[in-house]
Amino acid sequence: MKKNQNKEIAQLQPREIWENFVALNAIPRPSKKEEKVRQFMLNFGKSLGLETFEDKIGNVIIKKPATPGMENRKTVALQSHLDMVPQKNKDKEHDFEKDGIDMLIEGDWVTADGTTLGADNGIGVAAIMGLLASKDIPHPPLEALFTIDEETGMTGAQELEEGILDAEIMLNLDTEEDDELDIGCAGGIDISATGNYSTEQVPENYMAYKIHVKGLTGGHSGMDIHLYRGNANKIMNRLLYKGAQKGLRVAEIHGGGLRNAIPRESEAIVVLPKDQANEIIKDLKNLGDIIKIEQEKQDPNLEIIIQETELPKNIMNKDAQASLIKTVYAAHNGVYRMSPDIEDLVETSNNVAQVRVENGEIQIENLTRSSVESTKEDLANTLKSAYELGGLKVVMSGSYPGWKPNPNAQILSVMTDLYKKLYAEEPKVVACHAGLECGIIKSHYPNMEMISFGPTIQGAHSPDERVNIKSVQKFWDYLKETLKNIPEKN
Repeated sequence: MKKNQNKEIAQLQPREIWENFVALNAIPRPSKKEEKVRQFMLNFGKSLGLETFEDKIGNVIIKKPATPGMENRKTVALQSHLDMVPQKNKDKEHDFEKDGIDMLIEGDWVTADGTTLGADNGIGVAAIMGLLASKDIPHPPLEALFTIDEETGMTGAQELEEGILDAEIMLNLDTEEDDELDIGCAGGIDISATGNYSTEQVPENYMAYKIHVKGLTGGHSGMDIHLYRGNANKIMNRLLYKGAQKGLRVAEIHGGGLRNAIPRESEAIVVLPKDQANEIIKDLKNLGDIIKIEQEKQDPNLEIIIQETELPKNIMNKDAQASLIKTVYAAHNGVYRMSPDIEDLVETSNNVAQVRVENGEIQIENLTRSSVESTKEDLANTLKSAYELGGLKVVMSGSYPGWKPNPNAQILSVMTDLYKKLYAEEPKVVACHAGLECGIIKSHYPNMEMISFGPTIQGAHSPDERVNIKSVQKFWDYLKETLKNIPEKN
């Protein structure tokens, strides 16, 4: 096990961010389990003597008056989410509801030991904490908005109370390239397909095997979907389809997990007729080698392991198995449509995030994203049709809107000019294929101008997540300078 370097990380520059990030990462904060981090943030705000409260859903709001001489500037909301994606390597012992994050320094990066790091969105949270605690950083009136449950439904943003914020400008600190200013994002919808199947006993003269797809790169199901990284659920289904042609029977499937993470692993328990087992395994291994070649660039560590295991009690009946495999094959995964308006922007996509088959029950979870409501609906209906043709019940939930870009926003002009002044180059003004909270918050505060930016983070939503140390310093400097240059009230 690598040595925990949390103490060394707290000494990195800027200390205002890293000390707070280390303190934050000591608090368990998986999505929907934010009680401890909410209390941590309430205690933090009250310890500074600032107006601090929760709204009805559990978002934490902390307000700080302007520094002397800046009282007439527009009020700025600084917004980040408190929760993090709880992903870990299979061999890592870690309880996200009880344990803090063990962090490491690797060259120019901070990462975690076998788990997600929580830089998404912990660095943003820590930066806001640094500003709230500061005594010598000039700033306009500030309203810190720490939302809950961003990663599994954006519940905090969805249920944000209207009228509790006065800000005319919002800076969302939740993007992952330090040379980008984000002015738009995708909306999304969760699609769940469920069903039941009858089981039967394992026939005589059958042997049981575990098929394990592992080592995929994974990543963010929005920001990384265009990189064509392998989806463990789709790869497993491809193997099962091949084996079923010669008698493979399925007992269980456990693939993927979080809807907003590209699935990295899948396991299936299958049985094979003894007299054909060697031939079927040979076919599966040959197909596995082909898939590895296909994915060599995107997923260099992909492994497909087939091992003998104990016989299960039951297997899926043959018709249910055939229907399931064909249904998962038909379900669209990956990019559905690129934007015709913004170069290199994914407009619409789907992530087949989870496939569970066990004890007579089928559960398939998807996250469909789009910056255009009509194509979001089109892809959602495409998936619904595939699943319903397979005899599954489909429920759509958690729909949230995209954030329509406003290239004429005053804050965009201010931040673009400032970036050019500081770094002698143009920032990239973009829209992203992630589900930022800006679109939802704007539905509550339609006149608020918004920009999203942040430090460089790679591998978000996976145990490979890391944040660039120099980029955090750049982000901090840019954030401070932006606050100095907020326009006066009209």
